[in-house]
Amino acid sequence: MHGAVIFDLDGVLIDSEGLQYRAYAQVLERFGIRISIEEYAAHWIAVGRGPEYAVQTYRLPVSPLELRALKQPVYHAIMRQQVELMPGVKEVLARLQPCFALGVATNSNRDDVSFVMRQLDLGRFFTSIVTREDYVLAKPEPDAYLTSAVHLGVSPRACVVIEDTYRGTLAAHRAGAIPVAVPNSLTRDNDFSLAASVLGSLDELTAALAARLLAERAGE
Repeated sequence: MHGAVIFDLDGVLIDSEGLQYRAYAQVLERFGIRISIEEYAAHWIAVGRGPEYAVQTYRLPVSPLELRALKQPVYHAIMRQQVELMPGVKEVLARLQPCFALGVATNSNRDDVSFVMRQLDLGRFFTSIVTREDYVLAKPEPDAYLTSAVHLGVSPRACVVIEDTYRGTLAAHRAGAIPVAVPNSLTRDNDFSLAASVLGSLDELTAALAARLLAERAGE
């Protein structure tokens, strides 16, 4: 193994962006606010500043941190009932595991991630799982991927990062890793100009592709 592949969780491994939207929508309804899925995709998913946007735009009587805290138990309950894998997840992990160290680096908290790993039988594939408690600044800052590289024992430059959002791709780029974008239905309009490759689905993510991207990086 001469490199690693690090996966984001939400929207890449698990189909949870819609669940996150429902959780925030329920919380905002308490304040008489209704947000559309398009609004959520633009401000929460693409740039990761949705709570800040909502507090400022709708003059909410809570802070962004408090809004996140209100959302968490709602999402926690929804996710435990309805979380599912994105298409092709176990197949791609089985393809890559013999060739690369595999990691997860996510903005989600440890309790939710641990549940997902157990419930969906994913933990066996990963050498390292980095959650929000393990680093200082959330994506789009590079902390999550820098921490994951340390845990995997490789340089960030020897890591291919699989992301579905602009902010995640930016985080990987800032870490010095190789971003590969796999957009979903809510993120197809994101800016993926920093990605080394943009794939239509996880079915297109092969060991050969990851090896080629790592070889090209090593030759720079």
